[in-house]
Amino acid sequence: MPSTIRLHRVLRATPERVYRAFLDPDAKAKWLPPNGFIGKVHESDARVGGRYRMSFTNFSTGTSHSFAGKFLELLENQRIRYEDTFDNPGLPGTMEVTVTLTQVSCGTELNITQAGIPDAIPAEACYLGWQESLTLLAKLVEVEIPDE
Repeated sequence: MPSTIRLHRVLRATPERVYRAFLDPDAKAKWLPPNGFIGKVHESDARVGGRYRMSFTNFSTGTSHSFAGKFLELLENQRIRYEDTFDNPGLPGTMEVTVTLTQVSCGTELNITQAGIPDAIPAEACYLGWQESLTLLAKLVEVEIPDE
């Protein structure tokens, strides 16, 4: 039975910055791959109905897995909903990810739901991967670097 996971974080960044990090291909390649993986965005059309394709390469072994999907809902600086499908036939089905951003006094409250995770992927492994990714996201969006 496919599983669903839910994550929650508060980031010291504006909703605009967090929203941009989810949609900018270069930013996504930097923060989304969990530790030990290199991310590459092959295609990204950030609009409702737009498609994307991305791959993660294991830095130790060089093996890659790729996934693709489309954007289902984009409510600027508030909500992103998209689907992911693995290219690997051993990981069937379509996952749906919903990202909700809420401005709070110290930044942005981030809630993520990932539903339809294939049976071959343990939910606890998804939690670990997302936790690593969200740490990288915080390192990207929480830093203020002044223009020179």
